[in-house]
Amino acid sequence: MVGALQQGAYEMVDDAESADVIIVNTCSFIQPATQESIDTVLELAKLKTSGGLKKLVVTGCMVQRYGKDLEGELPEVDAFLGTGEYHRIVDVLRDRNEDAPKTHIDVPMYLHDELAPRINSWSKCSAYLKISEGCDHRCAFCIIPTLRGKLRSRTIPSLVTEAERLVAEGVVELNLISQDSTAYGRDLRGVEGERQGDLGDLMRALAKIDKLRWIRLHYAYPHGLPDSLLDVLANEEKVVRYLDIPLQHASGPMLKAMRRGVTRAGQERILERVRKAVPDISVRTTFIVGFPGETDADFRELYNFVEAQQFEHVGVFTYFQEDGTDAAKLDGQVEDAVKKSRQKELMRLQKRISKKRLKGLIGTTVPVLIEGLSPESDLLLRGRTDRQAPDVDGQVFIQNAPEGVAIGQIRDVRIAQTGDYDLVGEIVD
Repeated sequence: MVGALQQGAYEMVDDAESADVIIVNTCSFIQPATQESIDTVLELAKLKTSGGLKKLVVTGCMVQRYGKDLEGELPEVDAFLGTGEYHRIVDVLRDRNEDAPKTHIDVPMYLHDELAPRINSWSKCSAYLKISEGCDHRCAFCIIPTLRGKLRSRTIPSLVTEAERLVAEGVVELNLISQDSTAYGRDLRGVEGERQGDLGDLMRALAKIDKLRWIRLHYAYPHGLPDSLLDVLANEEKVVRYLDIPLQHASGPMLKAMRRGVTRAGQERILERVRKAVPDISVRTTFIVGFPGETDADFRELYNFVEAQQFEHVGVFTYFQEDGTDAAKLDGQVEDAVKKSRQKELMRLQKRISKKRLKGLIGTTVPVLIEGLSPESDLLLRGRTDRQAPDVDGQVFIQNAPEGVAIGQIRDVRIAQTGDYDLVGEIVD
């Protein structure tokens, strides 16, 4: 949307008070996210009377979920766009027809391509590259298929073109994302019905881009990982040895109730296959605690699974009873206090695992992507190793800054100290 707006001669401003137009892109995955979106809209709407705000537009998942009902709930808003309509943002802002519809929602079908304008407003040296939209799974706890539609993969040439443009702007790390990355390419067929490529083919094509250094994969559904993916993880230098593979639980009854399509033994076989193919891989995963019907025994099985697997990175979420999902109707809803207690216990375990792992890096030298100054002190640089993803994993704090060090460089750093999740070291000049 930012790219389209700049192309449409709109100028971005740094603060809401000086804006003529404000666009709020919303989340609605769980109710707290919806409430946060509503609170944000209401707060910004005040600028229509106290500031110079002329148009307030709301886009994204909350709109897709609640549709025209929002018109009555949020009369301050001038236009609503669903998840498949964001490419129309400039036309909607320019439309002065008072009889024009206020809400624009349809079945999500739109998929941006290499011709869509894009502004990488997040980082000078790193970027997310969305390889597909939508999801064909029907996990009991998840509303994403309703909000985002069915799987729609972008073609490899389209992704390579966008990636080349990002690299030309200074990006050295690409983080591949989608709602279900494992499924990438399953819907792409040639004129005779043949497959048009999978994750392995895509990553090999991206690896050919000059000056691109790291390629990282996120959100790989565990079931159905293609052999070609494991091959590039093991053998392609630019593909970092890192895999984000959300498992959600380990107890058989919980996995079945969640409709994950895999058992604990199946997950163990998948992890064994991954680690056999790529012995030095770092695995990130996420789990949900407090899913309906989760007993102490189910949680203990999950706890033991995490202890046995010794994952490099783990995120733990408490289940939220979300209307519109099948899980919301299940018996055995778990009390919030129990959910939070289980979350804390599992994260305490992971903290111990992470701390022990990181201690083993003291004295070693690792490649680190320089990202800027530390928010804690202007005397420290910050960066990430190839085993740390942006936003969700730890960081590396760098105590020295030799002449010539710059954002976007990948420099060797000798690790001197470690914490629970972060590393501290010095650049080896």
